[in-house]
Amino acid sequence: MAEKIPPANPSPWIVRFAPLIPADGEVLDLACGYGRHARYLAQLGYRVEAVDRDAEALATLVGVANVTTRCADLEGGPWSYYSRVFDGIVVSRYLWRPLFPQIFNALAEGGVLIYETFMEGQQLYGKPENPAHLLRPGELLELVGKRFTVIAFEQGEITAADGGTQVIQRICVRRGRPVRLPECVPPAA
Repeated sequence: MAEKIPPANPSPWIVRFAPLIPADGEVLDLACGYGRHARYLAQLGYRVEAVDRDAEALATLVGVANVTTRCADLEGGPWSYYSRVFDGIVVSRYLWRPLFPQIFNALAEGGVLIYETFMEGQQLYGKPENPAHLLRPGELLELVGKRFTVIAFEQGEITAADGGTQVIQRICVRRGRPVRLPECVPPAA
């Protein structure tokens, strides 16, 4: 069996919005896999909790500064974070709809949720093909409703790092406080 190789680069979407997470904050990297985002966020100075069910993938994060790991079955086991809140939550290429209420409740006031995954249409280009693992058009916007301030939302076809086509939906939201986007300047008075 071929050894899994962890992706080296973090998602450009997560790189773009990570600076909005409160400085020195604690971040949850949900369904982190080999931890490409956990590593990136830790390098930015965040304290990262990386959770996944794959113990082998989590083992690659042992010894990474500012990263703690938790092996947990997010779909079949209990939610491990009922008593915790995070300044940032990052989810990439993972969808388990029953977790949305827990994810939203685990985001601290002023915290930032950066979420991206596949949506309907992806089955034309490859996996995942199961509708349970594909967002419906606009679904993330519907889910956040009026609870959060939407910073950015995108959906549709993109060119993946390998040159292939993917159909993605992604959102960045903040709970509470007003948002100032990176590299934005207020209009002159």
